[in-house]
Amino acid sequence: MTSPGAAPQPLGPPGTAQEAQRPAPGLVNVANVLTVIRIVMVPAFVLCLAAGTNGWRIAAFVLFWVASATDFLDGRLARRRGLVTDFGKIADPIADKALTGAALITLSAMHSLSWWVTAVILVREVGITVLRFAVIHRGVIAASRGGKLKTLLQMIAISLYILPGPFGIARPIVMGLAVAVTLVTGVDYVLQAARLGKPAPAQGGT
Repeated sequence: MTSPGAAPQPLGPPGTAQEAQRPAPGLVNVANVLTVIRIVMVPAFVLCLAAGTNGWRIAAFVLFWVASATDFLDGRLARRRGLVTDFGKIADPIADKALTGAALITLSAMHSLSWWVTAVILVREVGITVLRFAVIHRGVIAASRGGKLKTLLQMIAISLYILPGPFGIARPIVMGLAVAVTLVTGVDYVLQAARLGKPAPAQGGT
């Protein structure tokens, strides 16, 4: 029982009122800034890689991993600090695909990587991104462990092709694993999207 004049208590689980009263994050925040930095780094990475010399390839490798690190940081900061914005939801996956796509396309244009590999990975990446946006009103297709493994394998494979050195058969082996996991996880995400369309949708991701 509340005393006369006391403010009515909101219904719902504890913390709901506080979450509802939390102000929406501004467009300019650290997570979005990191996303924009990653986008800006893409052309610099391409220029370094296209230069072709060993020194520029090493510079491209450094830029690639610094940009990839911002991908980890911006998502983590956005979730922990409540900095998730509509801009970030759209720009973050675009920045990710821009970096990976630029690396693959540049490597193929330099005849370091077969075009079919680039095509398979990019079609899957763009397709799943579009699918995520298409079903977002039904639920979120969460990143699975396989998806995270796919990202790591792609980064390692691309790095082996960027770096000068006698990596030999290691390059096609790791890239082959990356392509295989990319396709398998793509099928898994399609199945998750299909489940979201059912009357009792299953939880996405594990």
